[in-house]
Amino acid sequence: MPSTYTLFRNAILAEQQVTCKYDGRRRELCPHIIGTNKDGEEVVLVWQFGGQSSGPLPQWRCLKLANVRDARARDGRWHEGGSHKSEQSCVVKIDLDINIHVRKNRR
Repeated sequence: MPSTYTLFRNAILAEQQVTCKYDGRRRELCPHIIGTNKDGEEVVLVWQFGGQSSGPLPQWRCLKLANVRDARARDGRWHEGGSHKSEQSCVVKIDLDINIHVRKNRR
């Protein structure tokens, strides 16, 4: 069984959706950027398009991987997310960014 970090990283590379539980809610996500935050914790920037949420969906979310439960990758339509014009502050030390590391290499 891969670590949660590996599962999310592989999902970014394969443009797969991820389902998981976070803060007690079931989430449907497309992960975009993975790495660590300013405190050195493993985090992932995701576009949550379905499942349960405390606010309106879809929306960007920053998830601490230590708090993710029951993560599973699945095939399905890739969701780009809304405006990505402002610089994200979730992932400070980027390991993998779908827009920089994955898509540019496919051209």
